[in-house]
Amino acid sequence: MSMTRPASSAIAFAGRRCLTMSKLIRPLFLRNRLGSTAQVFGVAGSSRRGKAWDSVSLVKHREVTMHREGDGIGPELLRHVQEVFRYSCVPVDFEVVHVNSAMTEEDDIDDAITAIRRNGVALKGNIETSHTMPPSHKSRNNLLRTSLDLYANVIHCQSLPGVQTRHRDIDIMIIRENTEGEYSSLEHEVRERERGREGERERGRGGGIDTAAWSTRKLGDGLFLQCCKEVASGYPDIAYDSMIVDNTTMQLVSKPQQFDVMVMPNLYGNVVSNVCAGLVGGPGLVPGANLGRDYAVFETATRNTGKSIANKNTANPTAMLLASCMMLDHLQLHDYAALIRSAILRTMNETRMHTADIGGQGTTSEVVQSIMRLMQGASLRSAAAF
Repeated sequence: MSMTRPASSAIAFAGRRCLTMSKLIRPLFLRNRLGSTAQVFGVAGSSRRGKAWDSVSLVKHREVTMHREGDGIGPELLRHVQEVFRYSCVPVDFEVVHVNSAMTEEDDIDDAITAIRRNGVALKGNIETSHTMPPSHKSRNNLLRTSLDLYANVIHCQSLPGVQTRHRDIDIMIIRENTEGEYSSLEHEVRERERGREGERERGRGGGIDTAAWSTRKLGDGLFLQCCKEVASGYPDIAYDSMIVDNTTMQLVSKPQQFDVMVMPNLYGNVVSNVCAGLVGGPGLVPGANLGRDYAVFETATRNTGKSIANKNTANPTAMLLASCMMLDHLQLHDYAALIRSAILRTMNETRMHTADIGGQGTTSEVVQSIMRLMQGASLRSAAAF
């Protein structure tokens, strides 16, 4: 794996502690950083656009599940992805599944899960989690992740050309536990443990509520840290360190360039991923993936639905389009991913077509049209060179 900085580090959070490694273990999804060779997921193929995909014939006309939930900007952004894919002749057919977060029944998410199991890969919009539903109601996002055992959430926060931010040269990969922990609808288990620890304190075995909370964290997060240490011990060439999570958030906003790959449990991942997204320009710019042994679901990195700007043609399509590029790399359609990704970055840096969230005045449609024009120009140049 090529690293973007000679001195790299990785973080694995555990309770109020986290461990730091450089390079980490080298899974396929860490092979690319924007601006290199477009190999985020999968093994690079040798085929070129317009030539039969002999080496990846299984995905030449791969059908992919696409979620369209009833809330937020997800549906319109997914329509733009389909538009870009059609324009660039990406050999992928979408099976569209509509998910309605307002429904109390689970038929729609069950259909979506069945479709993902059939196709193996999905691109989804964020599904609203209603807090007015009864306690027995299960989050559709959690149902999807746990049913498919998508145990790793991976997001890539990187400084993008043409986007003005306080910090530059940020390049952080976050790997977040996705199916367990306090942020996975398992809060009751933690509360039960806290009650048990408070009982111990009352019997003279603790030193206050904070001590009880620390004892609880050691049961879950301590195990996480122990596992990270055990894995790290098998890789002596990887630097290993630890950091208090409070300090880590402060370090992120003061000197984010010191971080490279960060590994953490579920709840802390939610906090850190949003902080990192803010550092590089906001949620409209950062793609993400949910990965398991058998399935992969791609989406925007932050899990807000953007209901306030839905259907106003103002949403930033960058994060969803970059997520679709990650999906294409996962399917080993690297040339298509590189073509689309290059046009996205050139739109931000050369044509300066920006939506309002990053200081521009462009609409969603105008950004997408600019991307497609740049793809057409790149295709014509490639054809002439060939």
